[in-house]
Amino acid sequence: MKLLIITQIIDKTDSTLGFFQKWVIELSKKFDHVEVICLKEGVHDLSPNVMVSSLGKEKGESRIKYIKNFYKYIWEKRDNYDAVFVHMNQEYIILGGIFWKLLGKKIYMWRNHYDGSFLTDIAAWFCDKVFCTSKFSYTAKYKKTVIMPVGVDEDSARLDEKIDRIPRSIIFLGRLDESKRPDILIEALGKMHQKNIDFKASFVGGNSKSDSTYTEGLYAQVEKLGLKEKINFTGSVPNTETFRYYRSHDIFVNCSKSGMFDKTIFKAIACGCLVLATSLDFQDLVGDDFIFEYNNSSALSEKIEEFLNVSPDQKSILLKKLNSCIKDNSLKVLVERLEDEIK
Repeated sequence: MKLLIITQIIDKTDSTLGFFQKWVIELSKKFDHVEVICLKEGVHDLSPNVMVSSLGKEKGESRIKYIKNFYKYIWEKRDNYDAVFVHMNQEYIILGGIFWKLLGKKIYMWRNHYDGSFLTDIAAWFCDKVFCTSKFSYTAKYKKTVIMPVGVDEDSARLDEKIDRIPRSIIFLGRLDESKRPDILIEALGKMHQKNIDFKASFVGGNSKSDSTYTEGLYAQVEKLGLKEKINFTGSVPNTETFRYYRSHDIFVNCSKSGMFDKTIFKAIACGCLVLATSLDFQDLVGDDFIFEYNNSSALSEKIEEFLNVSPDQKSILLKKLNSCIKDNSLKVLVERLEDEIK
């Protein structure tokens, strides 16, 4: 069977979507031929049976040219794929859905986010199946939806490389966007600072919109709370290097609303971090020990303080409990499930 994959970026160094190259590599082992159409092409190491076509963002092409290239590729390559797998971007299904239906191509969409609209509903109507990892995702409501494993690449933790952890350290790794709520962690750290609790914190990532002023607001928040000596903003880092940041910190914090179920949670676990998150999906997997109420900085500060003070034996027990959910959410398991659902 031949598969067309449509995604935003194919670039293993991309700070946000670099992980997707590994998805393509693993899927290419399950399908005879894989065509990839991406908005932007960067650095990648893909199998000989994978062909990548870019809509041209890396060349500075216009939106009109993106659309022209999109229709050009899905037509010219129509004999090179039997099914279409669209990752996250519903717009491509709205643009190509009728065309693919007329050609008799199966259509599958991966979309995992708490937010959605009538455009999401239109895209889902064209699909044979919709995939997401969270039962709180907007797309979980459809009868055709299949709940999937998260798909963490355990090998990317690079556990063979020695990295020392910073004592009493906390990390936020992800986009510095309002939907990720890094401000809640900063507020929680401010409460800890007022209590003279010792800690160091790193915020790793950048804003997804170059014209956004949100990050400036975070810097101002840090200044106001007197945290400049406690918090370090590193900016975006290549996906291939994120393991160094996870593995050099003790506690990973994810403040995202239920419905997103970020892969970063599982990457942090694979790298040996204690994890605190608001995700109710995660709570179902690991229980209450690692959960704090969404948008509640006081609850978060109390949890961080508790984790900073656990004994080595207690930490070992907590890490063992966290690691119990990794196997069923590995990339290997995800790709096997995708193969079963698509073929």
